[in-house]
Amino acid sequence: MSIIQELNSLQNRFRSFYPVVIDIETAGFNPKQDAILEIAMITLFMDEKGWLKKEKPIHFNIEPFQGSNIESEALAFNKIDPFNPLRAAVTEKTALKKIFKVVKNRLKLKKCSKAIVVAHNANFDHNFLMAAAQRTNFKKNPFHPFVTFDTAALSGLVLGQTVLAKACKIAGLNFDNNQAHSALYDTMQTANLFCELVNRWKRLGGWPPSNEKVDTSKVIK
Repeated sequence: MSIIQELNSLQNRFRSFYPVVIDIETAGFNPKQDAILEIAMITLFMDEKGWLKKEKPIHFNIEPFQGSNIESEALAFNKIDPFNPLRAAVTEKTALKKIFKVVKNRLKLKKCSKAIVVAHNANFDHNFLMAAAQRTNFKKNPFHPFVTFDTAALSGLVLGQTVLAKACKIAGLNFDNNQAHSALYDTMQTANLFCELVNRWKRLGGWPPSNEKVDTSKVIK
């Protein structure tokens, strides 16, 4: 395998980190006390030519945890009825167990060291994910405890927009505002945006490094 092929592998593209796109819909802004209502995740893969692409999404409606706070303003914004029996909601622990299992399998398959949350305004989703993992006593959380890839920041740099809908449109991606603020839809669009940003950098010649001298010591064996 050539040095360029190695650099084009997912294992080497992000310093052995494995990007996982996540969106979480909540009943407020406090990750310690406000309920998680939805969570969706999409894992990614890199093809043989180094183009980043999506895998299939996973989505769960979540039961508010016992004693959690639910802000009426948040429900008015995301239009979620947390107590609707048709939601087929599961507990945080059930959802995280399935999500973590998939992520751990991908880490092993892709020979990566740690999963990284990719999200729009990633600090919000990362904080809620970490709080839920702690609350449900997961000892082996596959996600990095503080590093994230924030598509809002990346979009501000590349596209001059930080709002998800506007960034997608500038990037040439479809965005339906009527479906926004659904964890599944927002995760799909964030994944599309992240892949476009990473692949655009590659199309522009920014990856693999275009300089002639490539430091092979930094390529993970």
